[in-house]
Amino acid sequence: MKRLAIAFLLLFVSISSYAGVALHAASRSFEIGTSSFFYCFFSTVSANLEPKGWGSRFPVLMKSLYSGTVDLSDLPRLHDELSVVQTELKKLPPSKVVWDFKDRQARPPWGDKISEKITDLSNYFVTSDGKDLFEVFSSAIAEAERAKSSVKVE
Repeated sequence: MKRLAIAFLLLFVSISSYAGVALHAASRSFEIGTSSFFYCFFSTVSANLEPKGWGSRFPVLMKSLYSGTVDLSDLPRLHDELSVVQTELKKLPPSKVVWDFKDRQARPPWGDKISEKITDLSNYFVTSDGKDLFEVFSSAIAEAERAKSSVKVE
């Protein structure tokens, strides 16, 4: 019985580290992918586009959204920050991806084996259901603005 309990605990811990992340706006959910994939996006943005540190250029994206909530009043700024991020990531090759901001030597589980359609970091991030991450962000922001609600990460 004790072994079974330990096995379930280990299974829970391993599943939770790969738990799915979604954006929530009003009553809609927008699937992102694993928490490690989501962290990779933020790691890549900060490491490549914020020379003064995490959240120094994109505070709504990197601090508010990453922390879990962007209030309705901050949604226009989030939209603007994401537009700048997308434009600047377009100038960077896929090799500049940062899997883990704290461990710059860490590599994505798929390594360099990526689709030929990925030509730069602006189109590198594809959600677990095959959508462009920037399009998902845009859809969630539009839904939140329509419903006059915040965007939450869960």
